[in-house]
Amino acid sequence: MVARPGHDVTGAVDVLVVGAGPTGLTLALQAHCHGARVRVVERRPEAFRPSRALILHPRTLEALRPLGVTDALLGLADTAPTVGLHLGPQVVRAGLADLALPDTAFPHLSLIRQADVERVLATALAGRGVEVERGTELVAVREGRHGADAVLRSRTGTDMIRCPFVAGCDGPASTVRACAGIGWYGRPYAVEAVLADIDLSRGSGGDGAEAFAGRQGLLLLFPLGEQAAWRLLATRASDSTSGPSARFGQPGPAVPRAELQQLLSDAGTDARIERLVWSARVPLQYRLARRFRRGRLFLLGDAAHNYSPATGQGMNAGIQDAVNLGWKLGFAIGAAEREPADQLDTGALLDSYDRERRPVACRRLLLTHAAFWAEASTGRVPSWLRAVAAPHGAPVVPVLLDRRRLVAEGIRVISQLRVDYRRSPLSVKGAPRLRGAPHPGDRLPDATVSVGGPPRRLHDLLARPGVHLLLQRDAEPLPDATHGPYLDVLRLMNSPGRGLMAVRPDGHVGFTCGAPDVAGLNGWLGLIGAAETWAGRT
Repeated sequence: MVARPGHDVTGAVDVLVVGAGPTGLTLALQAHCHGARVRVVERRPEAFRPSRALILHPRTLEALRPLGVTDALLGLADTAPTVGLHLGPQVVRAGLADLALPDTAFPHLSLIRQADVERVLATALAGRGVEVERGTELVAVREGRHGADAVLRSRTGTDMIRCPFVAGCDGPASTVRACAGIGWYGRPYAVEAVLADIDLSRGSGGDGAEAFAGRQGLLLLFPLGEQAAWRLLATRASDSTSGPSARFGQPGPAVPRAELQQLLSDAGTDARIERLVWSARVPLQYRLARRFRRGRLFLLGDAAHNYSPATGQGMNAGIQDAVNLGWKLGFAIGAAEREPADQLDTGALLDSYDRERRPVACRRLLLTHAAFWAEASTGRVPSWLRAVAAPHGAPVVPVLLDRRRLVAEGIRVISQLRVDYRRSPLSVKGAPRLRGAPHPGDRLPDATVSVGGPPRRLHDLLARPGVHLLLQRDAEPLPDATHGPYLDVLRLMNSPGRGLMAVRPDGHVGFTCGAPDVAGLNGWLGLIGAAETWAGRT
């Protein structure tokens, strides 16, 4: 490929984001909000595609809150979802709102179409002056000492740009991953998913979602169809046509109406399909990239890890990857502009992305694999568990659901509220040790605090981009210069003590000390590329 002369936009962009799904859009927002100039390219010419993901977890909403999009998302979501669980002839109804999660502002699961999430994020990005370039494809990218050279192809021709960083948010068949030469291990599942938007001859038993666990697999009905009343999601044994060329995780050939009706009948419902608007087979796999970074090239979301649909991890995992990496790219760019360095891309700040997010992805892969085996495997044991054992155990399920703390703990695990980065190079303990507080690397819990006025929720006070320094009530004031465009200081009047806690832009604690250790804090701020933000606002 030869770039058109005179169309090299070197220096006009800091981060090239490849892919405009939820992961790419979140990354662009997070990086832009922390000082980076971003460009987002998307191979698909149209914004709309049938949603594959339908749920946002509490931790994902927390992570998105500082970007100013949470209210818009919640306005389009069902935040009090109910589900009817069909176990043979038994039906157990459960609510997934107001869970026993006192340390988050979002104690619920939120049902929302992926297309709606993308629309909200793209609108927020456009409001910041960044438009998604649709119909623009990354052809190749090569890392160099002074930047990454990317070849882009669109209807107007082929261009080459050079920029400091390229983020591959381009799905399972990632061009960025291929060009980076990063391995991709795992294998296909022997089970595929079936998606369809349908109208039924009657309600499915209620206004909420319905789940049917049977010998052949799982069938779900969500009142979230994009072109009809219901979205059907089912699992079934795949045939031999899902070979090496299958587009895993992507909608494939349509499913005949008769096959969809048979799935409903096998699940034990007498609902009839009145109208079929759209359907697809989706081949599934579980995969994990051997690394999430090579030099200036980064992998996020489905380009870095692929899961089964079990527990709804895909979209949530990608968004959380993006929130983790975006601020680091922004701060790295800012540090480079203040003090140019050829070896910027080898620093602890950018290394921390792989060191923090890949272990989380490994654990999530084990979780989803085990859950999918129980939900969808057609083997003798899981089939017996769903078809025989589950109906006999149905009377116990309401008792378990009444144990709100038990349910809440399951949601904590599924939604990644338990994730910590304690082994990260960015997690630092100062001296003396701060006792009775989260460890560096932990997610900062939400709590009711006082800062001199009426009590407020802590996460509400921190719901803006940047690093937040939390001083205990009796702590010595920090130097006047300890404020800046990406650095805020807050004194917690209801927290006795002389300690200090620094909270990263992604909501994880980065630095703690039992008394203000200015030298230690300076060192940590330098580590994350924020040392020069000491000058500005309170």
